[in-house]
Amino acid sequence: MIAFKNVTLRRGAKLLFKDGTFNLNAGEKMGLVGGNGTGKSSLFALLRHELHQESGAVDYPEKWRVAHVAQEVEETDRSALDYAIDGDIELRALEAELAEAEVSEDGYKMAHVYEEFARIDAYTVEARGAEMLVGLGFTEEQQSRPVSTFSGGWRMRLNLARALMCRSDLLLLDEPTNHLDVEAIMWLEVWLKAYEGTVLMISHDRNFLDATVDRILEIGAQKLTLYTGTYSDYETTRAERLMQQQAMFEKQQRQINHIESFITRFKAQASKARQAQSRIKALGKLERVAAAHVDTPFTFRFREPEGISSTLMEANKVDIGYGDNTILSKVSLRIGPGTRIGLLGRNGAGKSTLVKMIAGELAAKGGELSLDKRTRIGYFAQHQLELLRPDRSPLQIMMDAVPNAREQELRSYLGGFDFSDKTVFQDTGTMSGGEKSRLVLALIIWDKPNLLLLDEPTNHLDLEVRAALTMALQDFSGAVVLVSHDRALIETVVDRYLLIDQGKVQAFDGDLEDYRIYRAETDRKAA
Repeated sequence: MIAFKNVTLRRGAKLLFKDGTFNLNAGEKMGLVGGNGTGKSSLFALLRHELHQESGAVDYPEKWRVAHVAQEVEETDRSALDYAIDGDIELRALEAELAEAEVSEDGYKMAHVYEEFARIDAYTVEARGAEMLVGLGFTEEQQSRPVSTFSGGWRMRLNLARALMCRSDLLLLDEPTNHLDVEAIMWLEVWLKAYEGTVLMISHDRNFLDATVDRILEIGAQKLTLYTGTYSDYETTRAERLMQQQAMFEKQQRQINHIESFITRFKAQASKARQAQSRIKALGKLERVAAAHVDTPFTFRFREPEGISSTLMEANKVDIGYGDNTILSKVSLRIGPGTRIGLLGRNGAGKSTLVKMIAGELAAKGGELSLDKRTRIGYFAQHQLELLRPDRSPLQIMMDAVPNAREQELRSYLGGFDFSDKTVFQDTGTMSGGEKSRLVLALIIWDKPNLLLLDEPTNHLDLEVRAALTMALQDFSGAVVLVSHDRALIETVVDRYLLIDQGKVQAFDGDLEDYRIYRAETDRKAA
């Protein structure tokens, strides 16, 4: 059992929480939530003995093996599979012991090591490691590639695999779904349900938390608050408490009115598709979400587009790819006002490639592609965070983009994205990924787009910003094309799915649960 008894924790001069008390029993799974900077990662560092509390006591069994996902990946030519298996520290120690015994011809020690190999099931480790990597999206060819050949996101998957391979008693997971696609997240949910150890997890993915934890620990207002149940249960309980505060209640009512107007507009189409029914069920959750986040500092909304055509973009039998390599072929797609498309498919299937083509960053290789002259595209992609000038502040970047706007107007606008009087002047090079994502969103929204292309917009965003983004998208009158591993966002924004698989783009008649079943059946047939 993990026991916090009246723990006070600081990071430098900043007080994170005071007199925090909670217990986490062996085998339980707990989600850790709270805004950026409240102390979630610091609590993890405390459990790993990298930080020390100012007062109080933190107790858990000394014999417990603690596994966590490293944030850095060493440059190595070891294969992806070997690197993942390295997470089984006990196995690697036994292998080193066996090598020494063989050199010294110590038969007794060799016999002992072989017995230990049998105890920890060492003879199936490669099969188990390969199965884990497949679950996390690695092909057989990728498993034999050197770690140094992978991009940053794929290396983080390898670090996750390494942590899961560790024979641990306590598993600390900090945003484990950030670099995963929907298929890998679904696999990880199943793995965690079968894991017999104790789990403490930081996540901004509400569906993932609902599927994997049964308690929520909130860090906020410099205190720890424990809730029993799933993340949805936590939102309900927190909403009830917040609704007792009149000012917050009034703000909540304004948000709910926006949501209800959207539901009314959407229900008229509910009989047209199965996914429409699924989306209405998801929208039913929004009152609770709104209530739980009525005290959020984020108040942004999408500005009304100035003009919109009946057809924003149309592709007819278009081929898309890079150089001589065609990724998607014969793509036919029409996007009009109110179109809300979710792209489904494995990582690398071509979802981002399709989005880049619509955004104009990738030329069509063949076929017919037309974009209406009044179409204004708002394109969010992770690489745009890297394009922000590190030596410019959010206010300077906004002024560069909108030179005719008044400074006070831009400062007030950025305030809706929680850029305070201090952070609005801070160099973006010193900012977190979440802050940069908020700034990119601010730039996009100011431009009044009528076609939003969102490629993993919630990476780095905490639950408060995700809730605000969900609310804003409910009121958006333009079209949306969405790639996301955040299933809560997909369910509440999308009313039409496209499946991208084996170089083809085709309609998918179903919702995310149907897709999960489809993918499981496809994998079963391929096995």
